[in-house]
Amino acid sequence: MIDHSALVAFRKEGTFKSIGGLDLYYQSWHPEGKARGVLAIVHGLGGHGGRYSNIVQHLIPFKYAVYSLDLRGHGRSPGQRGYIKAWSEFREDLRGFLQLIQIQQPECPIFILGHSLGAVIVLDYVLRYPKDVSKLRGAIALAPTLGKVGVSPVRVLIGKMLSRVWPGFSLNTGIDITAASRDEQILAAYAQDTLRHTRATARLATEFFATVDWINAHATDWQLPLLILHGGADRVALPAGSDIFYQRLTCPDKLRIEYPGAYHEIQSDLNYQEVLADLEDWLEQHLPTETVQLGR
Repeated sequence: MIDHSALVAFRKEGTFKSIGGLDLYYQSWHPEGKARGVLAIVHGLGGHGGRYSNIVQHLIPFKYAVYSLDLRGHGRSPGQRGYIKAWSEFREDLRGFLQLIQIQQPECPIFILGHSLGAVIVLDYVLRYPKDVSKLRGAIALAPTLGKVGVSPVRVLIGKMLSRVWPGFSLNTGIDITAASRDEQILAAYAQDTLRHTRATARLATEFFATVDWINAHATDWQLPLLILHGGADRVALPAGSDIFYQRLTCPDKLRIEYPGAYHEIQSDLNYQEVLADLEDWLEQHLPTETVQLGR
């Protein structure tokens, strides 16, 4: 894991206003001098933007800036834990986040990375707003939840039944924490993480499944360069889902890598160095030619 003391001089934090008047929390890490690129991170259900320190540690020496937000209902951002009125709230939160980055990092190549639920948010955003994403260099989906998920069918059924009459009804997702990583130290840190939560509401459940269905139905519309990284032993987001989506893509610039034996939090699993090396290599290949020459 990263030594935060080594990066404290380059870390910033703040808030930005999103729809509904919510002030959403974000943080960013910056290399010395000019950044060659920016990676914007969208976390998964129950997580927050501070859970990707391995990515920060790996990319800062290559002169990338890294931004991460806490989605509404997560981390340091306000809102009922695990609740949205409609998926469009997540979509607009991401839109505002990217606009903030574009203001702070003008002319800098921007990549967007989503993990788990965050990958669904990213994929939906890119497909819904093709004009907006023309400013992006590429997208990365870590362990995207595009197929079967490791949540009890009973919990899913309850969520669907109550979404209309009691949308804020909240349940523990019941996801086994040991499915996150094979690293015992990582599991211990997750268990002690007070910003992490395990709640999901009825409305979030129905909005999520409807969005996943829409994304899969529109896979052939995808045009942005896309990298999918998935653990072969992921019990939270079964890898078959991302493989089916990948096979449906017709865009020429696509790559999917599956890591045998790896779990859901592949950026923090035992093979995380291999994962991050593949991520960095792909980013380098998609930087503008003139930017590649700066500071490797």
